[in-house]
Amino acid sequence: MRLRRLQLRLTLAYTLVTLAGVSALSWLVIRTDERSWRAAAYDEMGRRAAVGTSLIYYTDTGIQLDGLYDDEATENGPQVTVVHTAPDGTLQRIFTSRGPAAPVAETRLTALARSAMARDDTVRAEVTDARGAPAYLLGRPFHHDESGAVEGAVVVVGDPAHRVAEHDRLIAAVLTGSGLLTCLAAATGHLLSGRSLRPAWQALEAQERMLADTAHELRTPVAVMRSSVDVAGLDPRGLDPHLPRIRRATERLTDVVDNVLTRGRLQDPADTLRPVPLRLDQLVEQICEELPAGAHTLTASLEPSVATADPALVRIAVRNLLDNALRHGRTPGDPAGRAQVHVTVRGATVAVADRGPGVTAADLPELVSRFRSPGGGSGIGLSLVAEIATAHAGRLTADTRPGGGAVFRLALGPRPARRARARRARPPAAPPS
Repeated sequence: MRLRRLQLRLTLAYTLVTLAGVSALSWLVIRTDERSWRAAAYDEMGRRAAVGTSLIYYTDTGIQLDGLYDDEATENGPQVTVVHTAPDGTLQRIFTSRGPAAPVAETRLTALARSAMARDDTVRAEVTDARGAPAYLLGRPFHHDESGAVEGAVVVVGDPAHRVAEHDRLIAAVLTGSGLLTCLAAATGHLLSGRSLRPAWQALEAQERMLADTAHELRTPVAVMRSSVDVAGLDPRGLDPHLPRIRRATERLTDVVDNVLTRGRLQDPADTLRPVPLRLDQLVEQICEELPAGAHTLTASLEPSVATADPALVRIAVRNLLDNALRHGRTPGDPAGRAQVHVTVRGATVAVADRGPGVTAADLPELVSRFRSPGGGSGIGLSLVAEIATAHAGRLTADTRPGGGAVFRLALGPRPARRARARRARPPAAPPS
């Protein structure tokens, strides 16, 4: 649960960082586009105002505007208006170009013309027309040809409606793309955070499995030891009659601890195998000799063989196979409950056969599952054998023994033949002279 919350937090952080970056980039794109088309609009208006002022001239009869009627600068939009100073000092509109224009109030045009004439420079402003829509104004003063006095101004009215519509479409496209990119970033961040946390998940799951194995396996021998001690406390004969049972429970407890530690070692990716060449037949023989004497029959056919494997892991695997055979390989109908077990070593394979109820290859997946051992016993014994076999590039198989019973075969991986052949092919060193 903690790792799941950590993944969600990492995904949220990755999404927020991406959202902040995309938002900043979107704002920059929108702002740059707004400035660019506004500058383009004012440049076009300034060009028309400059052409308009250049076409105005004076004669003895007064101001002449005939050039404005025939020039393309006064056709279509933006609208060009000429404001001239009357003899009484008021400003009058004396020319307006043809074509559609934003309905800007006369007072705004006059105010902008007075501002341009007063500054003797180009003046621009953003106003609202009669429809409530934005409109651009640009005023440029013109002078008398002889006296050089400012006589009026050319005012250009720009209607940015079509540019605003294009800008709105750009905003919609940018916001849509930003949203999709943020969603993609969130999905990617969730996937990447999940992959980065996968080793931690695996380690946590391995730890939980190990704790579950420990609790499950320690419960039985500890319960046996506790019950034996309780019974011994009430037995007038003392503790001696109960010591064999306590000793068996102690040995079982030792096996459980070894199995759990071995499982932890196999599940730890940092802990690697330590394979060495070993005499597999001698190792199996030692394990058979270490088994406690009991009401069972153990025979062996051990061929001399050398395998490259981890001795500690192979010892635990063979011991678990023998323990499983002795527990579940009792001959049906035998009143003494004796187990008949036969061990065979041939090449890199150890086979343990018994005369129990028998199994088939289809039963093996369930047998190597944790806590599925029938009849009690090693809850993780066979599953640990399968893991050890896999770690050695081998496998664990099970089959029915001819005549009744089961045969478990532990096949270890092949020996590194290439290296061995290379050593054999190497010419002997020349004797010293």
